[in-house]
Amino acid sequence: MSKAEAFLTLHRNLPREGPGEPADVAWVGEQVKLPENALICDIACGPGADIGPLLELAPGASVVAIDHNPQFLGQVAEVWTGDPRVDVRLSDMTVPGGRYDLIWCAGGAYFLGVKEALEEWKSSLNSEGVIAFSEPCFWEDPPSRAVASIWADYPAMSGEKGIAERVEAAGYETLATRRLADSAWEAYYGPLLERMNELYEGADDDLRAVLRDHAAEIAAWNEYGDEFGYLLSIVRPA
Repeated sequence: MSKAEAFLTLHRNLPREGPGEPADVAWVGEQVKLPENALICDIACGPGADIGPLLELAPGASVVAIDHNPQFLGQVAEVWTGDPRVDVRLSDMTVPGGRYDLIWCAGGAYFLGVKEALEEWKSSLNSEGVIAFSEPCFWEDPPSRAVASIWADYPAMSGEKGIAERVEAAGYETLATRRLADSAWEAYYGPLLERMNELYEGADDDLRAVLRDHAAEIAAWNEYGDEFGYLLSIVRPA
């Protein structure tokens, strides 16, 4: 199998594709009052772990779940097909369409860049709409050499001030921020580790390479997780 196929094999049927937990979504609802029939877009929804919590943010809420990966959307469809509150769309994250009360993006904005993503999504917000996104963040800025090397493939990564500056540069203001808790990481890494252990025996070279990469990622968080994490920001056009 190719390395791409190996990645999808590892991630098949995982509940999440990155750190997060329902408490993060609930916190957004505590900070922002959404209309009763809120229209919410879950951009880069992955397998849909946040759809249920998003629907709980307002009595008549509905969610448009967008991802470019058919495998992840297949998992979403298994749970939500037939539910009129959820519209599942295979689409690029730059084209959310609609006019939303809330755009939610858990860990995916970095694919475009924070400033670029916020600029792209601005036209898809209604007049009172907000965006909530989580972004990798150094808790110590500048980071230690070891932590900087871990994130060397993401040169745009910064501290909290740097994220706020990119938000402002996109023409937004930051309403509130929250650091994702250790439990949010465990919600991702726990099932991932179980899957890795299941696959290791009998894995071919490509799959073993992917397993090693993920093992190194988890080891880095275990050792240096007090120096970096994800910052959840709620922002709106200024």
